[in-house]
Amino acid sequence: MRLAIFEDKSALQFAPISLMRPVFELLCGQYTCRERLLNSLSCEEWGVLIRPVLSEIYSEQFPDARINDAIWLNEGQTLLINGRWLPSNKAISQLAEVSSDTVGIIGNSVAYLLLEPEESTLLTTDAWDNAINKIAETRRAVHVEGVELQHPWDLVNQNRHQLLADFSLCQNSIESTSDAANLTIVGAPDLVQLSTSAEIDPFVVLDTRNGPIVIEDNAKIQAFTRIEGPAYIGRGTQLFRANIRSGTSVGPHCRLGGEIEESIVHGYVNKYHEGFLGHSYICPWVNLGAQTNNSDLKNDYSDVKVPLSGVPIETHLVKVGCYIGDHTKTGLNSLFNTGTSVGVMCMVLPTGELLPKHIPSFSRFWLGRIENQVDISELFQLAEVTMKRRGLKLTAAQRKLLIALADETAEEREQAICWWEQKCQARPAPHTTP
Repeated sequence: MRLAIFEDKSALQFAPISLMRPVFELLCGQYTCRERLLNSLSCEEWGVLIRPVLSEIYSEQFPDARINDAIWLNEGQTLLINGRWLPSNKAISQLAEVSSDTVGIIGNSVAYLLLEPEESTLLTTDAWDNAINKIAETRRAVHVEGVELQHPWDLVNQNRHQLLADFSLCQNSIESTSDAANLTIVGAPDLVQLSTSAEIDPFVVLDTRNGPIVIEDNAKIQAFTRIEGPAYIGRGTQLFRANIRSGTSVGPHCRLGGEIEESIVHGYVNKYHEGFLGHSYICPWVNLGAQTNNSDLKNDYSDVKVPLSGVPIETHLVKVGCYIGDHTKTGLNSLFNTGTSVGVMCMVLPTGELLPKHIPSFSRFWLGRIENQVDISELFQLAEVTMKRRGLKLTAAQRKLLIALADETAEEREQAICWWEQKCQARPAPHTTP
């Protein structure tokens, strides 16, 4: 089978968490969409159709992938799959039997389509989703199982269900839970899948009464940590006296403490100290300072709006946390409001009050104001220091992408700065006593 995963125009609705990756590389459950498909299907070759700005960095991360390659698509029949489709396990198993006269539909979007070689000439780099929709009109529609992801909160909202679905796809398992003398399991022991290279201290509790728990290679779990299933702890992650609540996924090489509830921590995130994180998505290389907290529920229990790229979007949800882009840092006692969006490479310095709900990429919240971080070389230097601590480095492709994103988000940033300046000027002068 030849497989190609594509982004459509709606992938832009996932900013800020999709600014540095295709939407199908976002984590939900134990896997990204790409990982889930490649693990489940017998693919001889695979490729992607993604935003051109991401092509160089994606090639660096996945050298075997064919990226926006029309010549490759012309070489044989290729199964196209929408990266916003979160298929059920049953739907994935049925992909091996897809016929060329049908098109899978999820909501109002194409979920999958078997592309004939001669049809590949219709796809262009800047409008392949339009071509796919036109080809779909020539096929018989088949409505498929799963979820059509639309916004960042959909990933968080579906995470608990996806953890349950992904559990059957896990490969690592503990041979006998009784061999792990330090484990205290509340619930069914067979719902724990634990890598033999994971290190778990005494006084760690794994609660499987609400779902399974998967702990990957070289994870380290410190004493007095409690993990409530369903939950996933990625390879190399360390938990320090953490309270991991049900519905949480943690990617590789994180350092986490405090309380985390129904959130996705993509990977390479530092939240060592106490503080609450709920119903949120945190991108790589984010550092959350001590006692950084977010609200995920309004006092009046009303639906939450989230300002994506500065535009308030109605979530129709009561429980919504924050969405923080790559390389952002928060200071001591940062307080995020319900439904906050923070972009890439931001510096958030608290004032003792709730922070703005919209902090655009490459900006700094400093002394109660949003400012433009104009010296990108200083941001690169900070990123280099951060990544070196995990044995990695900031590559030329990553620098190029970040420079492009700084230009792309310039207007959003200037609008936010102007709005904040006007708000500050409208504040009444502080009362003074003669």
